[in-house]
Amino acid sequence: MNKRNVNLATTVTVNSTYAGEFAGEYIAAALLSASTIDDGGLTVKANIAFKEVIKKIATTAIVQSASCDFDPQSTITLTERIIEPKELQVNLQLCKYDFVNDWEAQSMGYGLGQTLPPKFSDFLIAHVASEVAQNTEFCIWQGDTAAVSNNSFDGFEKLIAAAVTAGDVPAAQAITSVALTSANIIDKLSEVVDAIPSALYGKEDLFLYIGTKAAKLYVQALGGFGANGLGANGVANMGTQWWNNGSLTVNGVKIFVSPGLSDDKMYAAQRSNLYFGTGLLNSTNEVKTLDMSDLDGSNNVRMVMRFTSAVQFGIGADIVSYA
Repeated sequence: MNKRNVNLATTVTVNSTYAGEFAGEYIAAALLSASTIDDGGLTVKANIAFKEVIKKIATTAIVQSASCDFDPQSTITLTERIIEPKELQVNLQLCKYDFVNDWEAQSMGYGLGQTLPPKFSDFLIAHVASEVAQNTEFCIWQGDTAAVSNNSFDGFEKLIAAAVTAGDVPAAQAITSVALTSANIIDKLSEVVDAIPSALYGKEDLFLYIGTKAAKLYVQALGGFGANGLGANGVANMGTQWWNNGSLTVNGVKIFVSPGLSDDKMYAAQRSNLYFGTGLLNSTNEVKTLDMSDLDGSNNVRMVMRFTSAVQFGIGADIVSYA
């Protein structure tokens, strides 16, 4: 029977010592494949080495009656928000013995020259990248650095809630949410649209951001919900067969489905007003699989990913919050 130490930080193994030119691409696959980013729901600001200032400008009374003189009566107010990506990491440790009796053992070599199966090493990098993407999608919306179990960055839900409390988001655009159901989803979506400032309505990059629950309820309601005047057979008399993963709109506003958004929260905003910041192309980003046999004589392999992420919005007055 093969005896080995099982007190490992992580249970599995990795091969190859990789820290090459494609490290940035692996990071990109992890971060930019988060659904809200990958589907174009945010403005991505890359190459942020430390922090970046988002400038906001507000003017008053810029149009006035003409005269012969230069008369600068209007006022200009410059304010700013800071986006500061937080450094994050993934650390895994695997043991080659996990694969000695596996069908891939022949690709590992023998004795002190054993390495992790190359195919598994590639798979592990892809798997970890997908896990990072899922965590990034969650944190874009629900991230909270004050939560003990969530060592990531503050998401839009927390940031916008603070802006509502501070009055940066006008009271008329801060709607107190109730639990969404198929019976009220259309009314609640319409309530958010009604609160959108007239200057924003019709903008090309204006979206109503909803979570998966709200999207399913909306599709269900449009499939046949008499109370909203759709009739028993719903859209085009097709019943529950009407939707085929196409785009959704409500009262002229495009809907953006973000899986990371909480069930009973929604936000209307321009994509150009919501930012995701990262040091994607900076040297602090790295993906490495390190064979420890030449370093400490062990049969372990370590995988390390380092990257930075953060979100921020620009103008609170241009956001409608249903939360």
